[in-house]
Amino acid sequence: MTHEIVARDVAIEAGAEAPMTAYLARPAVPAGAGGYPAVLVGSELWGLTEQVRGVVRQVAALGYVAIAPNLYHRSGAETAGGLVESDENRARGFELLGRLTRDGVEADLRAALAHVREAEGAGGRAGVLGFSLGGHIAYFAAGRLDLAAAAIFYPGWLPDAGTALSRPDPLLDAVTDALAARDVRVLMLFAELDHVIDAEQRDRIGAALAAAGVRHELVVYPGARHAFFFPGREPYDKAAAEASWLRVRELFAAELG
Repeated sequence: MTHEIVARDVAIEAGAEAPMTAYLARPAVPAGAGGYPAVLVGSELWGLTEQVRGVVRQVAALGYVAIAPNLYHRSGAETAGGLVESDENRARGFELLGRLTRDGVEADLRAALAHVREAEGAGGRAGVLGFSLGGHIAYFAAGRLDLAAAAIFYPGWLPDAGTALSRPDPLLDAVTDALAARDVRVLMLFAELDHVIDAEQRDRIGAALAAAGVRHELVVYPGARHAFFFPGREPYDKAAAEASWLRVRELFAAELG
């Protein structure tokens, strides 16, 4: 079933000098008792772009209250619209992600989840979905928040220290045991020819999940490259994008309802 949706920007108090911008979408028809489940959406390095907003709308059309917070908001209001993909903005993006902290990101994610529950009537179980940096964030979120499912596309910097939230130690070491303790079901979606996450890193991630006893699936799409999900971009792989989205739908239907 596909739902008609409504979508808009919202401003959320998240303990910073100015409110955090987030993009929210939900089914237009109110849910019955219990509300629609909530899904957090994590953006790529480029931030809250129109492509990420499109994913938020896709998730909402499946019957969820979806929200993508601007995790760069502490660096200024101008980050709210995301960055155009370019070499110059890649450097800017790494500058912005270098300012992220575990405590700050956790506070922002909790504020976003509280907003959809309190202001939008979301209820029941919640999940998270993220791409690249957003996948990295989604892995972190699944270890810190009360989530039932995590759909994680080609997440960078999980097994090695030094980048994004893998400071001071790798996220793979820091939160994997918590995923098992919280019984989060994790779907890891990788590209075979990913220049960011190679086969050795994928193997380390899979081994850590298995050793911790995390309920997980790890899927590698042959011939696909990093950022294969988004149409209109050079790495786009239609077959991998459609197959992976079906797995996301199945995961959320099974775990969130």
